[in-house]
Amino acid sequence: MEGSLGRTLGILTGASRAFNRSLALLLAQRLASGSALVINSRNYGTLRTLSKELGKVRQDLQVLCVSIDLGCEAGMKQLLEVMPRPPDLQRLLLIHDAGTLGDVSKKIVDFTDPADVSGYWALNMTSPLCLTARILGAFPPSPGLKRTVVNISSLCAVKPSKLWSLYCTGKAARNMMFRVLAEEEPSVRVLSYAPGPLDIEMNPELAQKTKDLEKSQTLSKLRTCRSQVDWSVYAQKLLDLLEEDTFESGAHIDFFDE
Repeated sequence: MEGSLGRTLGILTGASRAFNRSLALLLAQRLASGSALVINSRNYGTLRTLSKELGKVRQDLQVLCVSIDLGCEAGMKQLLEVMPRPPDLQRLLLIHDAGTLGDVSKKIVDFTDPADVSGYWALNMTSPLCLTARILGAFPPSPGLKRTVVNISSLCAVKPSKLWSLYCTGKAARNMMFRVLAEEEPSVRVLSYAPGPLDIEMNPELAQKTKDLEKSQTLSKLRTCRSQVDWSVYAQKLLDLLEEDTFESGAHIDFFDE
């Protein structure tokens, strides 16, 4: 399994989240010697902790912590300036999971201020779109280089949920954006992957803020009963999908799909 993905430049946004920390540690085990992994989050302390853990897993892996805002021009420019370029690169792997939940205390009819909504789109749609364009532009098609873009999606991308209007709409829009990317760039492998009901850090926030009593009780029960699958199980399936590389480019695959 070690080195099964080849000499890779991996870029993981939202790396401070529990799922992505697990994903990064498992991903490191599948990279060939000489690979580099860029981990991004606004929480630098968490990045440094993850970097040390990655160093214990693979001492021959170059890890770069990038604690900058990728939602602005300056942040994306800085990322490209410090981007590692491993020699004899075989794979470019860009995994998008930076994003926010949005205000889950409001119904659609409560969003009367355009500024509340436009800020959400800027971070959750504009940022991954422009970052993808710049990364692919910096690493154009070349013989022997496989370029893969992964969008960490959600069941909310295909199923509406009360009070999650921003989150559901943003996830659905990102799915479509990456489907279009797959159509426009056939040399790029594109996947939207939806993990299962992760015991993520945002669940307490959801349970506390949502006015939907049924949903609040469900989220609280999930944490109390610990009924979620371990994070590494979700991450392992994604890495298996990438290694097998038989999915239809642009597809949305849920953890529970056969």
